[in-house]
Amino acid sequence: MNLDPDSALLTLQLLLTEFLSTNTYVVLSVLILVLLVFTALIAGSEVAFFSLSAKDINYIKQKEDHNHKSILNLLENPKRFLATLLICNNFLSIGVIITSNMLFGSLLQVDRWFPGLSESVILLMNVLIQVVLVTFFLVLFGEVLPKVYATQNNLNMARFTAPLLLWIDRMLKPLSSFLVSSTSFIEGRFKVRAKNEISSEDVEHVLELTVGNTASKEEVNIYKGILNFDEITVKQIMKTRLDVSGLDIGWNFPQVKKQVSETGFSRLPVYDESLDEVKGILYTKDLLAFIQENQSDWHTLIRPALFVHETKLIKDLLRIFQQKHSHMAIVVDEFGGTSGIVTLEDIMEEIIGEIKDEFDEDEHAFRKINENQYIFEGKTLINDLCRILAMPLEIFEEVRGESDSIGGLVLEIAGKFPAPNEIIRFDRFEFQVLQIDQHRIQKVKLTIHPPLDAIEE
Repeated sequence: MNLDPDSALLTLQLLLTEFLSTNTYVVLSVLILVLLVFTALIAGSEVAFFSLSAKDINYIKQKEDHNHKSILNLLENPKRFLATLLICNNFLSIGVIITSNMLFGSLLQVDRWFPGLSESVILLMNVLIQVVLVTFFLVLFGEVLPKVYATQNNLNMARFTAPLLLWIDRMLKPLSSFLVSSTSFIEGRFKVRAKNEISSEDVEHVLELTVGNTASKEEVNIYKGILNFDEITVKQIMKTRLDVSGLDIGWNFPQVKKQVSETGFSRLPVYDESLDEVKGILYTKDLLAFIQENQSDWHTLIRPALFVHETKLIKDLLRIFQQKHSHMAIVVDEFGGTSGIVTLEDIMEEIIGEIKDEFDEDEHAFRKINENQYIFEGKTLINDLCRILAMPLEIFEEVRGESDSIGGLVLEIAGKFPAPNEIIRFDRFEFQVLQIDQHRIQKVKLTIHPPLDAIEE
């Protein structure tokens, strides 16, 4: 059978056109996938890098590998780095849109599905379908999913993308630097507004300059305590559960008298088996009438306990103490378990400083070695630490997490349980763990290095 040359050429052209069209679709699909992957990496990196906490940065500084060093290099100039990420994200998004339009424009042709429609309607439907599809894939796979993942795994994401981003940052440095410098006027306007805002540190400085000239150091500290009073929660000043002594409701009268004598407290919580089941408060003065007796039903002396949540502000708790004529409350956490206790004395100490009476021990929770070195007990509250050092209460706010004691602060900064004599650093503070007892930090040596500007001077 003889094949017409013209028919053979036409058949070959059709096969070649179909082959090229099929391969074009494959190439465009792969290109879209690659662009979406890079878009996801850039979008996730933006969240990952700029959600790193001070504790994470301190952890990264202790590592010596290339990835962690790359993170620090990128964060040395955060404005330029952010500009680089935004430039990449915009270019990649434009690339995804253009490539998707090329692919979907040939695949999704409305006139094939609905013949007879006018050209304007066909064009409008084609545009709407492409916009919806491209927007869906771009937002879901290029924004939402990577940012959700980066929020929960910011350190891993930053460590994974740091080498690539460091190379991109160097390549786009001229353009990103130009964009950062071009916003100096707008940034200057914001800085002018920011100057009008007064921080609590500024107010404390004003107090020292004005009141400090006519008042004693103790009086200045009282003014500072009043200034910060509205922002302090019960959890920050309470005695933790480990430091709470109580009475088991199943004890007999001699056991109760012995516990009261040994602790020396005027009020003790009464619990059933554990401190999570507090049944009330026993005032030791109520035992005076029965002190000479060996047998007595002391349960009739138990008074109702006041329960407060650990997030309650102490200014509100003070008002409750006044209304209920109470001096002690049981602090509970979000699950209803006992976190500790708080007393009226604890609240007053936040204003006037430590209150010592004849029943308090003479041992201090800290020992001053010199002007820059101290030894603290691990259970010392961070608020008390700041008051002893005459520093703002917010100085450890970025790294303290949920901790309220020095021991907890060291654990938060280290990110793990430290070994004896291990040194943990934050800013110009150096914590050395001196004593550990049953996974609890007992003593910490604190060394305070002078600020860098003071060294340069």
